[in-house]
Amino acid sequence: MATELLQPMNFAAVSRVLVSVAAEVATGVQRAVVGPGNVRTARENAWDAIQADRARAAARAETARAVAALISSHPNRKRLASTH
Repeated sequence: MATELLQPMNFAAVSRVLVSVAAEVATGVQRAVVGPGNVRTARENAWDAIQADRARAAARAETARAVAALISSHPNRKRLASTH
């Protein structure tokens, strides 16, 4: 009867427990190092990622405008435009 009550934990369950414990330890260390008021949240991380994406998009657009201006001002612009 005692062996029927003890079921071996599967690999997925053990992995989830280990990841959970590691996350708690990392969060505790972060709180201890930077202070509880300075711990980054998922919302802050997401907002920073959005801002970085917007900055990259703006840089790509500016580069595209600069290349278009160079092509349009080039004396052989028709030949350049047809090769790209």
